[in-house]
Amino acid sequence: MIKSRIKAERSEADSNSYIQTYRSFSWSAVEAEFVWKNTNLTNIAFEAIDRQAMDKGHLKALVLERAGQTESFTYLDLKRISCRWANLLSRYGLAKGDRLFIYLDPCPELYFAMIACARMGVVFCPLYPTLIFDELEDRIHNASPRAILTHPDLAENLPDEAMTEVEHVLLTEGPAPGLFRGETVVEDVIQQMSEEFENVWVERHERLYLLYTSGSTGPPKGVVHTHQDMLGLKFTGRYVLDLDEGTVLWTDGHPAWVLGTVYGTFAPWLCGATSIIMADSFSASNSYRALERHKVEVWYTTPRRIRSLMTAGEDLPPRYDFSSLRHVCTVGEALGPDLFHWVRSNMGLSPHDTWWMTETGMISLANFSSMDIKPGSMGRPVPGVEAAIVSEDGEKLPMLTLGQLALKPGWPAMMSEIWQDVPRYQEYFRLSGWFLTGDMAIVDEDGYFFHQGRMDDLIKIGERIVGPYEIEQVLCRHPAVNEAAIISMDSPLGKTSLKAFLTVSQGFKPSTRLRHEIRAFLKPNLSAAVELSEVEFVSELPKTESGKVIRRVLRARELGLPEGDFLGLRDKPLSKHEP
Repeated sequence: MIKSRIKAERSEADSNSYIQTYRSFSWSAVEAEFVWKNTNLTNIAFEAIDRQAMDKGHLKALVLERAGQTESFTYLDLKRISCRWANLLSRYGLAKGDRLFIYLDPCPELYFAMIACARMGVVFCPLYPTLIFDELEDRIHNASPRAILTHPDLAENLPDEAMTEVEHVLLTEGPAPGLFRGETVVEDVIQQMSEEFENVWVERHERLYLLYTSGSTGPPKGVVHTHQDMLGLKFTGRYVLDLDEGTVLWTDGHPAWVLGTVYGTFAPWLCGATSIIMADSFSASNSYRALERHKVEVWYTTPRRIRSLMTAGEDLPPRYDFSSLRHVCTVGEALGPDLFHWVRSNMGLSPHDTWWMTETGMISLANFSSMDIKPGSMGRPVPGVEAAIVSEDGEKLPMLTLGQLALKPGWPAMMSEIWQDVPRYQEYFRLSGWFLTGDMAIVDEDGYFFHQGRMDDLIKIGERIVGPYEIEQVLCRHPAVNEAAIISMDSPLGKTSLKAFLTVSQGFKPSTRLRHEIRAFLKPNLSAAVELSEVEFVSELPKTESGKVIRRVLRARELGLPEGDFLGLRDKPLSKHEP
């Protein structure tokens, strides 16, 4: 654990403000900010878009850049256009409770459709455009969408047999490929639709969206969230991301990932902020240019993106103007101290790591701008969220003891179900009174939490239990190691052996000598009891879209077993770099 502290970003903040806020906090106070508190008429589209359009419709709500071209939409624009889309979807028979799959690269139509679905009570499900035939087939069979919104170039990936269950294939532009029944090019039809639509008022626990998440421990699952999420999104947008009316936020994630689903859309809109969407493929220069061109004030990104920027070198950042940027937050894999200090050195700000899951629906742990940061920590619980480290029988563990991170159910954005999989949903609550995250962590004497990997990644060395993250961080201190992933394997003699998968830093080449050097580096820097049985150099580690290493894929490959489904690597196979 890192004992160093970085002073709070807000120098005027009271060091006790977090504790005072946490102790006095009540979700009922947040509820009072919504119209539905008094009317019982609930709809997140009304609260996030329509209310803003009434008083400050001229403010920019969405700015999307692709291929060097920028499109901007005010809150009033989003209200009018999303009403057109709601009328269009109604025309083709979609109604409350139906599912719409949105299979698109980032584009304005994707966001219009999401808002329209919310207006209608239709459950929207954004899909990664990188999904292939089998993955799409599984999702279609599971959720039975009434319609799919896509582009002709992507429509060719849709599975023929599964598409017999889908009534309509709505295409953002023509020509229609003529592959499926019910194909409709909507770019002309949408202009004929009315800009007025009567919102469908729903119960606060009505379904809002469905996301298929490919986690690190099993096959994809359909996580369902509800309109009530707006409570948690508005509060964390304001309290964690420091959003206010007119704040320019760039959230670095596709809407098929929960980060982009909610913190690229509804969270900033509930706060009256402007959401920047970068639709082009990543490059370091594109990222820096986006921060400069759009005068981004708050950037919510990932350690994976920061590592890519770090790899691109330190000669680029000085060429750009980051003077508008005042707050940086991260989510995904743990933000290591090396990445933390790189951002401080090259962008002049301390990145604030956060922790949450698709299942939690909102930021649950965070480093707040009003409190000191401990580099490497996920921070402390968001007010209204109770977190603890628990044992296998659900007992709270003392500080500095490795265990499972658990949350007390009751925060408003908690998932409502796993689509058509009740046993899998109930597994999260198998210990009475806790929501089990599946993540290993420890908490220190100040209430800061430190991520240590997934529960199925626990490694026993002698009588000691360690997490892979601890070992990986030591390995990454070696100048030749760019990234590291550790797995444990049982040997025929019953002993635990450790294998490291490493990517090398620029300027180094894999070799037998480097392998021995890295193995020798671990013992004096961690423990004499920790020994690597094997080191394998790879070009890339298998990861989820959020940047978390999927160790089950590495284990499966070692055993010659099927790897299962994971996202974002279909065109990026794991390849060995042998000396």
